[in-house]
Amino acid sequence: MQKSKIKNKNYNLKFKNKRLLKDAIDFHGHLGPYLVLGILMGELAIKKLRCKKHFGIGAIVRGAIKKPVSCLIDGIQISTGCTYGKGNIEKKNGKTIQVLFKNLQNNKGIRINLNKNLIVRLGHLNGHKESEAFARGLLKTNYINLFEVN
Repeated sequence: MQKSKIKNKNYNLKFKNKRLLKDAIDFHGHLGPYLVLGILMGELAIKKLRCKKHFGIGAIVRGAIKKPVSCLIDGIQISTGCTYGKGNIEKKNGKTIQVLFKNLQNNKGIRINLNKNLIVRLGHLNGHKESEAFARGLLKTNYINLFEVN
């Protein structure tokens, strides 16, 4: 995979697609922080790789094997159109949460990791109500404060 030259300042974005969020909640069953993070990662990857949803992007998700972290995968599927049926998303073991996205037309790719401070904050969430409130807050947060992109 050819590495994309993307600098941190290039992902100074915020989430705006309320329809996508509604579709994600309908698909997943509830609003949670990992669902939102998956949505945001997918949207960021499509924007930075300049690729098309569904057949133009692939994803390899590491470290999101068990719930609630695995909810990240549903967000990625909804935002990118990657599905297990099409074979353009894979789930692998890993010590840290990391998603490798690839533009399937030009083979350029990016790696998106969760910000270390965010991982700590996620670990302190207690219960569904607090998790949902945190998820809503993530939607208002600038992507640059959530992810490390390489």
